[in-house]
Amino acid sequence: MIWVLCDFVWVENASYAVKKGARRTLIRVLETILCLAHPLMTYITEGIWQRVKTLAGAEGENIRLLHHPESNANKVDKEAEAAIAWSKQVIEGVRNIPREMNISPAKKIPLILRGGSSRDNELLNQAQSLLTKLASLENITWLEAGENAPASATALVSDMELLVPMASLIDVKAESARLQKEINKLVKDLSRVEGKLNNPKVVDKVPTDVVAKEKDRLTEMKNA
Repeated sequence: MIWVLCDFVWVENASYAVKKGARRTLIRVLETILCLAHPLMTYITEGIWQRVKTLAGAEGENIRLLHHPESNANKVDKEAEAAIAWSKQVIEGVRNIPREMNISPAKKIPLILRGGSSRDNELLNQAQSLLTKLASLENITWLEAGENAPASATALVSDMELLVPMASLIDVKAESARLQKEINKLVKDLSRVEGKLNNPKVVDKVPTDVVAKEKDRLTEMKNA
């Protein structure tokens, strides 16, 4: 929740009211954390609180005199929590794609959405600026029904599909060469391990647990 509020402060096209509200909430959250941590970190929390108490609208000589924070279930906004959870799923789904393909996280990528519900569309309209910033997106488009999608890496958020076009991510020739190199290495390692396990002179001299590990490794390579 806090990381979302921090980014709302810096989203360029966020309204003044949104930025002011985010700053205010961050200060209140910080003050609450300081109160909870005060018994364990007395001097540190007091020093920080003295710097932020004016911004928090707090009164008193020290943090010890504040009322201890208490939970209020009536103030829990389930709809807001669900919206934040949705945004986190989208951001994590998009971030995982370049990570799995060894693409620099600094590279801005286009995102295509397919399927989903009217609620997904509503949440996208609310959080588009935030998603664009946090997921390093070039743009976000929604695929119309019946429209063909380009060859893409995919991730799912419930019934909504996240599509990241491959053409924007990789050099096909370079990626093919990289994959072939990995295949050649795997074949070489597979042949070497099989050779050791099929050689009684080697197997008889090696501890049983080592042989078992090599057999497990051989199985993993064959299933790769």
